[in-house]
Amino acid sequence: MEMKEPTPPQTHEEFVKRYPELGQAWELIARAGRNGPLDERTARLVKLGIALGAMREGAVHASVRKALAMGISEAEIEQAVALAAGTLGLPAAVAVYTWCRDLMEKGKEQG
Repeated sequence: MEMKEPTPPQTHEEFVKRYPELGQAWELIARAGRNGPLDERTARLVKLGIALGAMREGAVHASVRKALAMGISEAEIEQAVALAAGTLGLPAAVAVYTWCRDLMEKGKEQG
């Protein structure tokens, strides 16, 4: 069963419309990354961990949005933050935690 991903932010859509080749390249990279033995759920959590470790707020937001849409729980997302804390350090872990909470709180307001 294929997951229906949430709609990308308007800024993403505007960027891809302005630079269609970059949008196509991005999709090819994403498609290539999906090829392998990891199931979709595990791959999503790995991508969240990478976004956390890279300290990329937009990527964290996107990963959390997609994780929630596919049924990954807030507790699982929060554990990913806790696992990252040992590598990132406390100040950075608090920052990425707030980025995750942004989306989890937004989901509660909309739900």
